[in-house]
Amino acid sequence: MTRVTAFLSKALVRGLLIVVPVYFAVLLLLKGMKSVGNLVRPFAQILPDWLPAEQLLSLLLVLAICIVIGASVGTGLGQRLRAWLESSVFERIPGYALFRSLTQQVAGHSRESTWKAALFQSDEGLAPAFIIEELADGRYTVFVPSIPTPFAGAVYVLDRQRVHPLDVPFTDAVRVVSRWGSGAKDLVAAMENRGKPVERGG
Repeated sequence: MTRVTAFLSKALVRGLLIVVPVYFAVLLLLKGMKSVGNLVRPFAQILPDWLPAEQLLSLLLVLAICIVIGASVGTGLGQRLRAWLESSVFERIPGYALFRSLTQQVAGHSRESTWKAALFQSDEGLAPAFIIEELADGRYTVFVPSIPTPFAGAVYVLDRQRVHPLDVPFTDAVRVVSRWGSGAKDLVAAMENRGKPVERGG
């Protein structure tokens, strides 16, 4: 029974990380089509009545905008445009920033320190956790998940002495939480190895 529950929890997490970004993408696409509807309406009247011209032209226009943005995102202007879109539009959608960070972490494309795996030194012992941000005074904002749900738990602001950052993949830490702590020995080993001095040859 425990294995079945662990499998279902892991499958649920993976499914959410795939389905939710797709849902947001479709939601943004529909909102974009609605926003450009007035622009394409004069052109839609030229096309046959049996054709859903306004919806089709709106979709094509939104896709064209996405292509232009995607092609220019590597330039300085494109990066500034992306930052403006995220701050003005995307981040107003509930959960966008969270799932953007999570999907980037899962894909291994994120260079942010958000959701960095760690061990939290509580009064009872060590607990798997994720570093959300570092404060100016050196303290950490830490998310401590509830077993076996990786994305529900409590948030603490802790002295850095009580937080042990780990050099392990984000997915490995999530797997430990979803498996009721199975594999935590690898997290402890990563913490202990991190504290050992590097041996130099010669």
